[in-house]
Amino acid sequence: MSMNAAKSRTCVGKYELGKTIGEGSFAKVKFARNVETGQHVAIKILDRNHVLRHKMVEQLKREISTMKLIKHPNVVNIFEVMASKTKIYIVLEFVKGGELFDKIANDGKLKENEARQYFQQLINAVDYCHSRGVFHRDLKPENLLLDTNGILKVSDFGLSTYSQQDDALLRTACGTPNYVAPEVLNANTKGYDGSAADIWSCGVILFVLMAGYLPFDEPSQMVLYKKICKAEFSYPSWFPPDAKKLLCRILDPNPLTRIKIWEILEDKWFKEGYKPPCFEEEEGINVDDVAAAFNDSKENLVTERKEKPVSMNAFELISRSESFNLDSLFEKEKGIVKRETRFTSQRPAQEIISKIEEAAKPLGFNVHRRNYKMKLQGDKSGRKGHLSVATEVFEVAPSLHMVELRKTGGDTLEFHKFYKKFSSGLQDVVWHPEGKSEEKLEQSR
Repeated sequence: MSMNAAKSRTCVGKYELGKTIGEGSFAKVKFARNVETGQHVAIKILDRNHVLRHKMVEQLKREISTMKLIKHPNVVNIFEVMASKTKIYIVLEFVKGGELFDKIANDGKLKENEARQYFQQLINAVDYCHSRGVFHRDLKPENLLLDTNGILKVSDFGLSTYSQQDDALLRTACGTPNYVAPEVLNANTKGYDGSAADIWSCGVILFVLMAGYLPFDEPSQMVLYKKICKAEFSYPSWFPPDAKKLLCRILDPNPLTRIKIWEILEDKWFKEGYKPPCFEEEEGINVDDVAAAFNDSKENLVTERKEKPVSMNAFELISRSESFNLDSLFEKEKGIVKRETRFTSQRPAQEIISKIEEAAKPLGFNVHRRNYKMKLQGDKSGRKGHLSVATEVFEVAPSLHMVELRKTGGDTLEFHKFYKKFSSGLQDVVWHPEGKSEEKLEQSR
């Protein structure tokens, strides 16, 4: 709860909404709780008018219906779809372990066996989706989540598309440039096969897992595209020969001769320690809620109910923390800043706000204040546009505040670098429980 003790909480249908855990150009993802079962979920919220205005209804209906039918241990599950007068709500499986991207950013390159296990799970997921005509088109470590048992889950099918009877070649260039296949860059003129393009992205991900850096990464987009189109990259000295052989066949710039998934499954390096996925396909999955969410009838619409809690409740604390362990309640697991981070302070809220503004401006950020929320907007364009950070001050107790910072735009690695400099200017307002040193605080960020 923010500084206003009577700030409402929002409930949609049987779900109580918590903090925002992701934001994009067209959607926002919130942590939520099913009040009937207590199950934690993630809810993707789309603006209904935006969907109508851009004539995305039929595409989204197909996409969500197909994804509801995909029940695979390595794919994030869709539970149900709801709609209000102004929003579409897609209820998803909540995967607690974080992004594979964060593991790489924290640990650097992975050991061969660990990298292979994640790659095997990725191929299992992609193979299953392709068998149902679903192509992701934006595969990258940020879209690969890990559950608490280390099981990989492919997420964010927001850029996926489906094979059409009349045109099997896709013609929309999309995805993150460093991971896209050469043919995708030329999609407007030639079109491309979604299956081959996803396989290329899987190869780039495997390289990143084993090397700790991208095979194609240039500051100039023109140079980047040229290197991708020629598959011009070099292997680190520690790459095993069999892994190199496989990657050479995956990162083949010609999609017609590029290795197929069935061939990857038969590859010597890939097969080592391989365990095929074991699961039962569900029958009788109902997709009526998808059609109901997009039709014009008001009969099935849900309403957003506002409730006023007396103080920040247990659910709100859980939604902002990794565990019940009070020693790490407001710190990120393994000490890495992800797309968001938080700290606690015993200083007055206005002093915290002023200190944030003082720390951000010298780093080239414009500050926009609204009550106890602030938006920090970088004035220079980075790899993925301008870095922007949302901050909010919450009152946990009369003498204790929690400050949350969340990346809302720009590159995640640039956010990491920004926070390292930014946090050094906040030492005066950060609370050091049990005498924690500043060095330990910096490590916990």
